[in-house]
Amino acid sequence: MSTRAVFFDVDFTLIYPGPMFRGEGYRAFCARYNIDADPARFDAAVASAAPLLDGPPEYDAEIFVQYTRHIIEMMGGRGPQIDDCAREIYAEWAACQHFELYDDVPAALADLNAAGMRVGLISNSHRCLASFQSHFSLQGLIAAAVSSSEHGFMKPHPSIFAAALQLVNVAPAEALMVGDSVRQDVDGALAAGMRAVLLHRGEREHDSSPALAARGVPTIRSLRDLRNLVLE
Repeated sequence: MSTRAVFFDVDFTLIYPGPMFRGEGYRAFCARYNIDADPARFDAAVASAAPLLDGPPEYDAEIFVQYTRHIIEMMGGRGPQIDDCAREIYAEWAACQHFELYDDVPAALADLNAAGMRVGLISNSHRCLASFQSHFSLQGLIAAAVSSSEHGFMKPHPSIFAAALQLVNVAPAEALMVGDSVRQDVDGALAAGMRAVLLHRGEREHDSSPALAARGVPTIRSLRDLRNLVLE
């Protein structure tokens, strides 16, 4: 069946965090709360915190606050103001000015639109997706957008995919999901009856790529590679 709609994850698929949400940025956040955090431990701290996001499917801001607190603690942060610091970081994550758009995004979205496909966003972030489109000058390229904070359930729950499909009036088998998370984007989309593509921008092959290929799920390194999958 041909593709009529392509949905994208947002964070780490279309945009990436600037310095504020890297090691030195976390150190600066913490310093304002008299918390000493080691930026050299940031990457390991993020990896350690990742399983915390695999909890219940309902959207709950406290999950993300706990995730952020864990990162601070794994960076060596201690003190009574850790919760306040974590909540500020969580709140600032929604601000588009702290993020950069990957350079392959505008052309990829424009190509899909020119081919007559509906383009949508499905995000687990609490960021306002209307503001996201405006800030990055993507108006007119996005046909539908669903965020878990407004919908109530997070990917990979099937209801958020169903809600997005309903907005564009496309059957699951006619839709493709593109994202950087195997669990949230790929497994979630497949369970909802959609097709999926894993976007892995890293230089090395993703550990799951061979297994995904066996399931009919391609891995791409850039959104430029979407053309070969859906436009030709």
